[in-house]
Amino acid sequence: MASIQLQTAIPGPRSRELFATREQQVAPGPFHTTPLVAAHAEGAVITDVDGNRFLDFTSGIGVTNLGHRDPAVMVAVAKQAEQFVHTSINVVAYAGYIQVAERLNALLPEAAPCKTFLANSGAEAVENAVKFARAATGRQAVIAFEHGYHGRTYMAMALTAKAHPYKSGFAPFPAEVYRAAYPDFYRWPGVAGEVGSCPGASDGTCQLSRCLCREAFAAFAEMARAQIGEANVAAVIIEPVAGEGGFIPAPAPFLRMLREWCDEHGVVLIFDEVQTGFGRTGSLLACQQLGVTPDLVVMAKGLANGLPLSAVTGRAAVIDAVGLGGVGGTYCGNPLACAAALAVLDRFDDPSVLAHAQQLGKRLKQRLEAWAERFPVIGQARGLGPMRAIELVSDRESKTPDKAAAQAVVRYAYEHGVILMACGTHGNVLRFLVPLTLDFEQLDEGLAVIENGLKSLG
Repeated sequence: MASIQLQTAIPGPRSRELFATREQQVAPGPFHTTPLVAAHAEGAVITDVDGNRFLDFTSGIGVTNLGHRDPAVMVAVAKQAEQFVHTSINVVAYAGYIQVAERLNALLPEAAPCKTFLANSGAEAVENAVKFARAATGRQAVIAFEHGYHGRTYMAMALTAKAHPYKSGFAPFPAEVYRAAYPDFYRWPGVAGEVGSCPGASDGTCQLSRCLCREAFAAFAEMARAQIGEANVAAVIIEPVAGEGGFIPAPAPFLRMLREWCDEHGVVLIFDEVQTGFGRTGSLLACQQLGVTPDLVVMAKGLANGLPLSAVTGRAAVIDAVGLGGVGGTYCGNPLACAAALAVLDRFDDPSVLAHAQQLGKRLKQRLEAWAERFPVIGQARGLGPMRAIELVSDRESKTPDKAAAQAVVRYAYEHGVILMACGTHGNVLRFLVPLTLDFEQLDEGLAVIENGLKSLG
């Protein structure tokens, strides 16, 4: 039986009614990719209040990596709810927090000994990672990258590259934040073609990619020397795959150069793996397949498969630089979220989970690259593992971003039963965040709808 089942026009009458109430009662700030209102979700399927069934190719923006209501996670949360929901780790401790920290510390054996701090959101974890780095180094400056997205709180906004809608009207931002060029070789000055999609762009075997990595790193190093002074830099923060910025993988050679530079100058290297973590790129953390160990890893989203939990994990020498009471929060490391995270980590202990994610990545890669050959509107297909995207352009030669086309495909998709999201600095990238438990029949069913959406562009 097909997963997609549409009973009404989209949006249906009950969804329209609730959105009318939302307009009157809810702050206008939160955006909506679709005009749908959920009634139930299971696995890769969301059922709306009008009884329509949709394939979810967003996973709640890369959160429900194991699918909606993963049975093991639901059992763990229910069991914890029977015991207690909240004590605050600052008042009465509980085993779940400690156990999550122990499990996360084991993910970075090259950085051992490690420690972990738990928070609620990715932005909150980013803010605290900066605190750890500044305390450990006694320095202030933080270098972030173009296309980077790190959240909506004030330090996180300062680190985030895209102005609208994330930063416009909210200045001034915290000082001592600097921005370097991200190694986006599709749009790198003087480069034609699709270098970023070269098979060696991530693993470093492509000589052209390696040359561009050296060029990008030289630009970074010169900016740090001239504008900041290496001795003033506390941290460098980068996403192994720029998420909101357009699903652009950072080539492994470039990340290795950053690692060496940070070691040379006593700088804390932070990987923001909020979106890339927990199987999203085909390994539990992206850094594990890229062969580069940061000093701190920021995690959230898939960590608790839908419950609010984030973490900063890394070198104990850096984490311990903040003394007793220096970081924290009333809800940090909530017991229900910790129970969910432990169940998530148990699920990923089963090698078949990542093996399936890797197969999904291979199938997505093949399909999207075939589309790129077929549809001139696709400038590039790219990604790492199952974290995949296509960038839409109105002209391949000039690479002019086509945001309108991306929005049209998103709308076509949800009107025909697939929930899809756009992203990118120019808003012209279609991102695929399918549940990593999606079966191949569901993948093909959803991709057929999106392919028809591309055809509809004319």
